[in-house]
Amino acid sequence: MVVQNPDTPRELERYLRPDSTAGIGFDQLCGTAGAVRTGALLNAAPQILGVSLNPQIVQPGDVFLGISGAKRHGAEFVDTAIGNGAVAMITDTAGLEFLGDDLAIPVAVVADVRKSAAVIAQAVYGTDQRSPKLFAVTGTNGKTTTTFMIRAILDALGEETGLIGTIEMSARGQIIPSVLTTPESTQLHGVLSRMAQQEVASVAMEVSSHSLSYGRVDALRFAVSGYTNLTQDHLDLHGTMDEYFETKAELFTAERSDRAVVMVDDVYGQRLADRALVPTETLSLDGDHATAHWRVTELEHCGLGHSFTLVHRDGRQLRTRTLLPGMFNVANGALAALMVLAGGADLDALQRALDSKDPLSVAVPGRMQVVGESPVAVVDFAHNSDALAKALDSIRPGEQGRRIVVFGATGERDKTKRPDMGAVAARHADIVIVTDDDPHGEDPAPIRDQVASGAQHVLESERPQVQLFNIAPRAKAVEFAVSLAGANDAILVAGRGHEVSQDVAGIDVELDDRVELANALNLHGFVTKS
Repeated sequence: MVVQNPDTPRELERYLRPDSTAGIGFDQLCGTAGAVRTGALLNAAPQILGVSLNPQIVQPGDVFLGISGAKRHGAEFVDTAIGNGAVAMITDTAGLEFLGDDLAIPVAVVADVRKSAAVIAQAVYGTDQRSPKLFAVTGTNGKTTTTFMIRAILDALGEETGLIGTIEMSARGQIIPSVLTTPESTQLHGVLSRMAQQEVASVAMEVSSHSLSYGRVDALRFAVSGYTNLTQDHLDLHGTMDEYFETKAELFTAERSDRAVVMVDDVYGQRLADRALVPTETLSLDGDHATAHWRVTELEHCGLGHSFTLVHRDGRQLRTRTLLPGMFNVANGALAALMVLAGGADLDALQRALDSKDPLSVAVPGRMQVVGESPVAVVDFAHNSDALAKALDSIRPGEQGRRIVVFGATGERDKTKRPDMGAVAARHADIVIVTDDDPHGEDPAPIRDQVASGAQHVLESERPQVQLFNIAPRAKAVEFAVSLAGANDAILVAGRGHEVSQDVAGIDVELDDRVELANALNLHGFVTKS
């Protein structure tokens, strides 16, 4: 069942928490969170049924957490929270300045509301006592696909499953569109409590560096955490790659995880495996890493994808395949299978599930999603240099065919990667069409020019035969790419994947790369994949 577009965020919030909770007294909650009661209503002790950081989505019986934001303090909006049903409030000393003496609900104070939010939510929703088994996947690229594969494997093993990530949240077939890769901690504990109420056994979850930095996954315990890779991204938040790595490494500590599976084919994976503070198994696709616990062998083409064998150095084996294109999907599939194994699955039962259900070939919206086969036409979320290079290398044109790529760079994000992405495109494609991604508040033309400058440099110094175009809007660029293509060519439309709107100066413009690519293929007489 799919939740059909709730009218407001407040209505959507109802799907992110259990149908009912036993509740917890406000005094008991304050004791758990280390919050100090203040104000005139010291004797008031309401029963707390839910938690919210956002006054607009407060539900009746909630404790409202007044948090300091980038521009305004949440405590300024306490009247909205009360109007929506808040029965108590927890804030910081700065938040007290916005509260009147005659406030209608009791108040308590903590030093840092954001750091306390997860503990508060855990106490209200009871996730310390009852929660599904959690599988966490982190890394720059591959998180979404790997979590879809984990869920598919667990489904094949007969478990009731859930998913939390970029594209969707799901519990036993009910799908709720996701706003963030990982929801706020208050919502995350709420939705996990809901899943436990629905008797979901296991949940596959993407864990981004943002969620670790902002405490969204605090007060959770992961049965298995997996690492895919680390490449340049999110430096607007972390500043340096070392800081980015240190944030990811927080997941692989005894405070957060029981076990880990780590890809060691990049230097950061090797560093992580060396310092992980939980029992860790390593995985490599690269024959040079002979010391890895698990290696990929017997790799063969299978349709657009590959079949392969996972071999442990103690002799255990798993034979499987993925029909998704690209070596990175071999990596994603191998990681998913080994995380499920590390989570307690029986090896023979896992092999039977891989054989009978083909779970590593699960379709993932906007992740190497094949829209046409002649020419090969693929939409992918690749939005950084490493992902773009791997996506381009994974699409195989026919004899004497060309690789054509359509992509752009996001506005108001790490600007240093823009020319590098252009250079990567020019090294791995024959026709490069630079267009707009999400400009956000930036003028899109200079963004395109910065990307194109990197491609131009490669044309002048390495590959003069590459054709370079700078075309906007994006739908026009996609149609132009198809107009240039022949049946033996391969087209990659990269950067946006499953997204269905484009942020232009704060306005959401309807745009779905999959729809635009299919329309263009039909317009030029090609067949789309059903």
